[in-house]
Amino acid sequence: MSATIENLLRENRVYPPSAAFAAQANVDEGEYARAAADPVAYWEQQADRLVWAERWHTAHTWKPAVPVAAGTSDGEPLLSIPVAEWFVGGRLNVAVNCVDRHVDAGRGDTVAIHFEGEPGDRERITYADLQRRVAQAANALTALGIVAGDRVVVYLPVIPETIVITLAIARIGAIHSLVFGGFSAEALKFRVEDTGAKLLVTSDGQFRRGRAVAVKANADEAVSGNAETGVNTIEHVLVVRRTGDLTPDIPWQGGRDVWFHDAIAGVPETHEAEFFDSEHPLFIIYTSGTTGKPKGVVHTSGGYLTQASWSHWAAFDAKPTDVYWCTADLAWVTAHTYVLYGPFSNGATSVIYEGTPNTPHAGRHFEIIERYGVTTYYTAPTLIRTFMTWFPDGLPPQFDLSTLRLLGTVGEPINPEAWVWFHENIGGGRAPIVDTWWQSETGSAIIAPLPGVTALKPGSATRALPGLTAKIVDEQGDEVPFGSGGYLVLDGTWPSMARTVWGNPERYRDSYWKKYAAQGYFFAGDGAKYDDDGYIWLLGRVDDVINVSGHRLSTIEIESALVSHPLVGEAGVVGVADATTGEAIAAFVIASREVSEQHAHDPAFWASLEAELSAVLLAHVAHAIGPIAKPRDLIVVPDLPKTRSGKIMRRLLGDLVDGRTLGDTTSLQDDTVPARIAAILEARRI
Repeated sequence: MSATIENLLRENRVYPPSAAFAAQANVDEGEYARAAADPVAYWEQQADRLVWAERWHTAHTWKPAVPVAAGTSDGEPLLSIPVAEWFVGGRLNVAVNCVDRHVDAGRGDTVAIHFEGEPGDRERITYADLQRRVAQAANALTALGIVAGDRVVVYLPVIPETIVITLAIARIGAIHSLVFGGFSAEALKFRVEDTGAKLLVTSDGQFRRGRAVAVKANADEAVSGNAETGVNTIEHVLVVRRTGDLTPDIPWQGGRDVWFHDAIAGVPETHEAEFFDSEHPLFIIYTSGTTGKPKGVVHTSGGYLTQASWSHWAAFDAKPTDVYWCTADLAWVTAHTYVLYGPFSNGATSVIYEGTPNTPHAGRHFEIIERYGVTTYYTAPTLIRTFMTWFPDGLPPQFDLSTLRLLGTVGEPINPEAWVWFHENIGGGRAPIVDTWWQSETGSAIIAPLPGVTALKPGSATRALPGLTAKIVDEQGDEVPFGSGGYLVLDGTWPSMARTVWGNPERYRDSYWKKYAAQGYFFAGDGAKYDDDGYIWLLGRVDDVINVSGHRLSTIEIESALVSHPLVGEAGVVGVADATTGEAIAAFVIASREVSEQHAHDPAFWASLEAELSAVLLAHVAHAIGPIAKPRDLIVVPDLPKTRSGKIMRRLLGDLVDGRTLGDTTSLQDDTVPARIAAILEARRI
């Protein structure tokens, strides 16, 4: 079997940086050479952008995974646990770097947060306001017995209190783990118990798609303890009042539950910050669960903040006058780095929005961009493709998006046609797109263009950022030639890398360092290809590569071919069992047309739409990338199973087609989607 992934699609469009953007960009082409000359010294320079109470004595140490004498594991040499440290001996406070230092520099009146609630409520918070609120929250947490090293799970929507409380946790040296407010009690319970959290922060309710939904009962179930082990380390549940009278009669346990507004009532608005070691844990974030049981990866303070701050400044060309909007939910790693720690460490003005993009209308995001004069808009490809289905003829003219000067994408590889639509319709044909590749484990963007420097190709994240090295290798770890595909690896270490998996360092070693331990490569778990110019194109998880009669095909390339047809809004492609070819291609397609609510749950309607589109789309794929990539099955569906971060859970699609029991679904944005797809598949079989 081939050890590489076949290169099917070729994209020849190139968008060079404009002279005007290049002239004002924060970094220039020389940044790559400066970083390559001495990467560790380069990261020391970036660490100096922060405020340290005590400077480090050793910039970097690294103990790779190496064979342990006389040890074996499953017949293979037993490997040691890899250990990385950055800025050893340095002491800092992350919250001071994100809030206090801007106030001390005379920028207290600068707006830190423009908040827009889903119902239309708004709040304007300056850095001076944020400093006072974080100090109060820090004092309240301390009064509840939270000390440095304690874990605090935060189960809140996208509201200012989420940011305030998260920064307060960091300020006192506790460790936060944010959980998406739409997750089930089961998913929350796993994270509470796995972290051994002492405090859970939640709300009475939250607004979802135009209505108030109570969530406190979910929180109570999550901290009820384990029936078999009795595990329950929670001492208090801190409750933020969000929906109030709209969600009455919430359950309450006296002595344990505390209202947040009561906890901060009369509490001092100042707080004396303590400084912590650079390697002090900052947060635990759980992987999305797209490939199995979530892992709680651990990020530490100094190295993470250094790279988060620098990458936001460099890759997003951050200016003091920018109004920056990253649309990620605050529980996703993108928001940790590019809503919380990156922008606030740079003194940015950020927009946060609580609700869904089509509440109460499909243009809500564009309305927000116009209202606040957003200059930088960073969002997910899945939302861009959704916009394409909502606005097939382009955006309505009533929205003024002229303030936008930079766009960004994250979460999954973006299809070339979606990239071009984004550039032309939202970016006005002038705003460069920073297409970023990274993971919870990397902590910050790894592969991305530098705006004003890099010539852009629709669908490519381009190349590794300065100070970083990404390679594409075959099964043996040998780099593949340009024009070929394989496995994406990172050569060397970097400051924002995860240090371990919480409570399971062996899983950290085996998941990321074991496969290419001989070369010392970090294995990202993604497939990728080089084009003829050496640009990197992400091809999705290697688990999603389909082996059809010995041809290893990328789901992303087949999806891109489908989305390039005007009849398709989104597509999810998966490998399924086939007696003849070993695996076959099943393509799930969302049509680029409005579907009335009466048809949304009607399998017969989807069958008729499938019959209408199938022949056209199969012929289109065969023409675009070759007959070998033509799906065996093409199924038209109303939606795809996605995580809240926008990743398609292709594993679930394969389970549905092959009739397997569904794996972990706790990360789903909408847990009704699999059942609706199952009904459509069942109707096809009848």
